[in-house]
Amino acid sequence: MKDPQVKKENKLGVVPIPRLLFLMSLPAIISMLIQAMYNVVDSIFVAQVGEEALTAVSLAFPVQMIIISCCVGMGVGINSAISRRLGEKKNDEAANVAEHGFIIAIILSLVIVVLGFFISETFIGLFTDNELIISQGRDYLLIVTMLSFGSIITQAAFAMLQGCGDMIKPMIGQIIGAVLNIILNPILVFGLIGFPALGVRGSAIATVVGQIIGMIYMLFVVFKGKNNLLKLDFRSFHYDGSIIKVILKVGLPSAIMQGLASVMITCYNLILATFGMSAVAVFGIYFKVQSFVFMPIFGLAQGAMPIFGFNFGAKNEKRYRETLKVAATIALVFMCLGTLVFWVFPVQIMSAFNPSEEMMTIGIHCLRTVSLAFPVAGVSIMIGTSFQAIGKAHVSMIASFIRQMIFLLPVSYLLARIGGLDLVWYGFIISEIVCLTYASHMYRYYKRTIFSTWDPVAAIS
Repeated sequence: MKDPQVKKENKLGVVPIPRLLFLMSLPAIISMLIQAMYNVVDSIFVAQVGEEALTAVSLAFPVQMIIISCCVGMGVGINSAISRRLGEKKNDEAANVAEHGFIIAIILSLVIVVLGFFISETFIGLFTDNELIISQGRDYLLIVTMLSFGSIITQAAFAMLQGCGDMIKPMIGQIIGAVLNIILNPILVFGLIGFPALGVRGSAIATVVGQIIGMIYMLFVVFKGKNNLLKLDFRSFHYDGSIIKVILKVGLPSAIMQGLASVMITCYNLILATFGMSAVAVFGIYFKVQSFVFMPIFGLAQGAMPIFGFNFGAKNEKRYRETLKVAATIALVFMCLGTLVFWVFPVQIMSAFNPSEEMMTIGIHCLRTVSLAFPVAGVSIMIGTSFQAIGKAHVSMIASFIRQMIFLLPVSYLLARIGGLDLVWYGFIISEIVCLTYASHMYRYYKRTIFSTWDPVAAIS
């Protein structure tokens, strides 16, 4: 009779790819959709406070993206390192990676606290001299940065379990945090059931409380959960700088790639601010609602990553390539549906955020135009994930830099100067096409230089 632990470990290399991708991705997709839901719920409640409050939260979003990018980079590094070691049958080394992952998470949390304390007010002041917006944006940023440890440590734990092929428990942890956020948001924003009305601060508090409770659950699962492939024991922990380097080698490019989104949003807000704060608020709304389209794709990518990593470690080219084909096809179909929704229902989407007439006009054009880039972006994300999982995250970083810095911002700035606000959104379409062209070229390159060196017999054994 087979050891159930061995059976669990080997499923990444034996279960048919479509079924395996479904089993691995569905929990992550559900948790990502819940994450998207409470991001949008935050903005919906804040929008009821006023356009200034919504603008303040929109201006704060790039700093939140920095935190998210750090979490993503850390998680990708941990996930990739663990899944590859499990594919190589090195379970003890995988557990050691996880222990070092927690060290990185703690250090990162402290760095975010220091940065948040010093930059919050100055950052918001870059975009406006409206004292109310600056005050609300500062308060929001101080809370989410000072208490960011809940989110960061939780994401580290997510990556550890996902690298082992366990997608259910991270989903549960995500649900716990999201549900608490959704419940607490109206209570703290509007002052219900005896609580004071805290406005923007209440939304920030609801967010971090949900993250901290989710963290407590995830720590319990990682250290006390049964049937874990990782057996963590800090009593015998010995620091190994080479493991930190392995995590950072893959994770840092991914963090930079995600961090470019923060730089892009900041610079895009500066471009839009020349057309007024309503345009900035609309861009903030777009980034919240587009998460309903992109978060499931990121969930699909999370499910695919350990499959990529395991089969790369096992040198199984057939399963590696099939994973990319299936994942990219699913992403393409889903993103086409997302584009359709944004084209058919822009008024209904914008109406949820208590928009002014000017915001509604800008928002309809923004949603319809930018959504044309969704299908191209979906395929690019899957190709990028295949690079990240095998330790080639720098390729994804370069692709992201090309898309957001070399093309999106300069092209959007030029379009804004030529045709005003109506043309600025077309920069997204142009940049995504260029990014996909580069990513496809690099995939063909690695197919020739890496896969061709593998022994097909070894991949079967």
